[in-house]
Amino acid sequence: MKPTFGRLVPALALVALSAVLPSPARADGEPPPPLEWKPCSQGPDDAVGRELDQAGARCAELAVPLDHSRPGGRTITLGLSRLPATDRAHRIGTMVLNSGGPGEPTLGMPLQVRAAMKDVAARYDLIGLDPRFVGRSTPLDCGWPIGMFIRSAGATRARFDHQAAVQRDLAERCARRHGDVLPYANTRDTARDIDLVRRVLGERRISFLGYSYGAYLGAVYTQMFPGRTDRVVLDSAGDPRTWGPLALRGTEDETERALRGWAAWAAGRHGTYGLGGTPGRVLATVNAIAAAAEDRPLRVGPYEVDDQVVPYILSTGSGDDRPAARAQFSSTVRTLNEAAHGRPADPGPELDGQMRFVLTSEGSPFVSPTAAIACGDRAAPWDPDVYWNDVQRSRARHPLFGPLKNNIWPCAFWPGEPRERPTRIGNATPALIVSSTGDTATTYAGSKAMHRALTGSRLLTLRRTIAHGIYGEYGNACVDAKVNAYLATGVLPAGDPVCEP
Repeated sequence: MKPTFGRLVPALALVALSAVLPSPARADGEPPPPLEWKPCSQGPDDAVGRELDQAGARCAELAVPLDHSRPGGRTITLGLSRLPATDRAHRIGTMVLNSGGPGEPTLGMPLQVRAAMKDVAARYDLIGLDPRFVGRSTPLDCGWPIGMFIRSAGATRARFDHQAAVQRDLAERCARRHGDVLPYANTRDTARDIDLVRRVLGERRISFLGYSYGAYLGAVYTQMFPGRTDRVVLDSAGDPRTWGPLALRGTEDETERALRGWAAWAAGRHGTYGLGGTPGRVLATVNAIAAAAEDRPLRVGPYEVDDQVVPYILSTGSGDDRPAARAQFSSTVRTLNEAAHGRPADPGPELDGQMRFVLTSEGSPFVSPTAAIACGDRAAPWDPDVYWNDVQRSRARHPLFGPLKNNIWPCAFWPGEPRERPTRIGNATPALIVSSTGDTATTYAGSKAMHRALTGSRLLTLRRTIAHGIYGEYGNACVDAKVNAYLATGVLPAGDPVCEP
């Protein structure tokens, strides 16, 4: 289950960074020092590091400027892994990876990408780069008492005002803990980091694969560093004009369609989940759960789930139409339905993990950089009345998801304005954009907007599918084959290809 607007998935734990920083890479033309590659595992509990080592990968740390305009100043550390090409005679080059989020660790991603690439993987060095302030890179944790900050506005102005106070507190905690580095948590500085990695690796050009927010990051890199990419794959790309604190707005229709699609699936399995024998009855059960949460918080094991959390759970859970995902979401709704009727409702392992991530401080290390990057990329309206009015307008048409998609974020109270204007994407870089028509997080319309902005791109469409993160993840052989053909040859399709589920 992908618990944020993109693909942020909590890892088991943050791994402590070395206290000794390597010599910094420089952006001023000075030759960068070579990386010192070491085993990736940092202890018996480091499952990702152990898997990387077993696969033949090695890891390193790279010190980069906190402020790229001052290359000789303060540095931060980036953690990266490299799974080297095994067919050196036919090596194509280096591919830098990003999992999205923003804020999702990427260090272990070469393992999954190698499996997706099949034989083509032998011709690439795969680089898992934890972006600045994420994972093994210098961390940014605001010490929040909750995890995921995305909440619904609730049913009343009083509930919205409570939520606004919570968001203000989250922003103030970040300012107190990390006010000195928050101006440098943004996509443009992350793109500059990537280019320093390119230089340190001795590559004239790099290939890039990014999912969700990672697709936006890849597009920003092509804009800031033209001519420095080889093969670019942007999976589940959103509209580059809307990334930032208002990124969820405009996704209400897709989310409602996904919920209706799941309801039809669940209705056919009423005997298993007991949610209703028709799609309409399943949706009535969902609405009753939301109404019960407005009256009182629902008790789910040790957690209390209120009307500001239930819509978020429903939104994220319905965004994947694979049978296993729908079965898991159906179990979640069944548990919520038990709680709504005042019966004992113990969460299974998946729901328990989501509750801990959303409701407790366990999620803070992972979503703090998510907020910092979103708020650092684009200024947000600062007046809570602006959000309340938008919530009320959206509520009439989208009573369940409108108050979620239009609600206030910590960005409304963020310290200072972004250091730079958002990057305007518009170039002819060759790229393959991959999108499903039912994506609820970065919509198909958003992918088409990215396609128009990157005039040299092709759009690979997976039709009649609800999915976010497709290549190598969803399991569509047509998509995987077309992406691998591009990665192998460097030749984009002649037109915009279409795959069927």
